[in-house]
Amino acid sequence: MTSNSTFYFPAPITQHFCTQCGHQLTRMRPPLDNKERDCCTHCGAVHYRNPLPVVGTLPIWEDKILLCKRAIEPCYGKWTLPAGFMELDESTEQGAIRETLEEAGAHIQLQQLLTILDVPSVSQVHLYYLATLQNLHFTPGEESLEVQLFSFENIPWAEIAFPTVEKTLRYYIECYPHSTPPPLHLVLP
Repeated sequence: MTSNSTFYFPAPITQHFCTQCGHQLTRMRPPLDNKERDCCTHCGAVHYRNPLPVVGTLPIWEDKILLCKRAIEPCYGKWTLPAGFMELDESTEQGAIRETLEEAGAHIQLQQLLTILDVPSVSQVHLYYLATLQNLHFTPGEESLEVQLFSFENIPWAEIAFPTVEKTLRYYIECYPHSTPPPLHLVLP
């Protein structure tokens, strides 16, 4: 089953029209730059495309981890940690807290940064923070079908949505019960 939305979220590497004046863009190397960019030869705007930061949490309650079952594509019906794209004008910590509240209805106490995962193939950087649930009151948000606590041995590994989530979960379990594992930094294909 998939979402019935008629909207989609493109992630183009190039743009076609200038966001400043609306004219068609040209792919070229602007002066004093070392890469080709989308440039407007009409108004002179250079359109830089940068990686998108994804922020989230690994919320814990005693020795259990809170996971969300996705209600959206990609990976509809798969389990994930509460996470999503940062919004403008927020810090990575604020974004992680917001995403946890939006997707899991969970109130958390944010802890240290747990993983930094570069995913150049989709031009993203994923940052997951360790978090402690403040209570057991959580509920699925609009992007989640279900929210559930899992003991380590009951994590549905075959149904985990993304490699970044799997790496973060495995790293935390590997480090448990140490209270302050050092942040893990990996580059994923």
